[in-house]
Amino acid sequence: MSSPLAPDANRGKVVLVTGGGTGIGRATATAFARTGARVAICGRRPQPLEEARMELEGAGAECLAIPCDVREPEEVRSLVNRTLDRFGAVDVLVNNAGGQFTAPAEEITVHGMRAVHRLALDAAWDLTREVATRSMIPGTGGLIVFGGFSPRRGIPGFAHAAAARAALENLAQGLALEWSRHGVRTVCVVLGNIDTEGLAGYGAEALEAARRQVPLGRLGTPDEVGATIAFLASDGGAYITGTSVLVDGGLDAWGQGEPPPWD
Repeated sequence: MSSPLAPDANRGKVVLVTGGGTGIGRATATAFARTGARVAICGRRPQPLEEARMELEGAGAECLAIPCDVREPEEVRSLVNRTLDRFGAVDVLVNNAGGQFTAPAEEITVHGMRAVHRLALDAAWDLTREVATRSMIPGTGGLIVFGGFSPRRGIPGFAHAAAARAALENLAQGLALEWSRHGVRTVCVVLGNIDTEGLAGYGAEALEAARRQVPLGRLGTPDEVGATIAFLASDGGAYITGTSVLVDGGLDAWGQGEPPPWD
């Protein structure tokens, strides 16, 4: 898709995107690059990161690609160090990295719950605090984005992941109340059924079921998510903080549109 924003909508901003080598993270990095930002991307797999970096730089953007497992505190420190060394600041942080597995709630062990929360919640908080205290709070503020789940009423098979994402929504609200005085905005972008590699991994039948759940009748695209986040960082989104922005085709309003899981 062509960007709905002006080519200079985010000019001069430095953006750090986790999980930036593929899917929504890559599309978000691209949306920022198209609107004039300098971009740092990270992820666990070096090859997709390098491919994304080459694509962005080939389009004229300045991009830093850093392999990093955001669950590991020392790697997070190195990520922030390298980004600040290269660009001098982080104006926008997009906490996109995540992962979960499908399981009935009664089969989710404490270990499984902790594994999902460690990536979705704990890692996001560690990186957020690092960026905020080292760049945004002592600097001129910025935008922090968290990724939530739609529908927000609980999702069968994903009790662990839905709980973690709900915590991120609350975290965005709480941080906005505390950090607005520093010029830091925090927003949770709540995503519905987006056509990504992760969703495709559940199989064709699951993809079609996901499409049928959406009132708009189609899956969302990573580019649509990226464009929304790029808008939030622009001057047009400057008065938005402490809230959730749904990018879900009406899924949250409808629920899952399916019979109860025991039917």
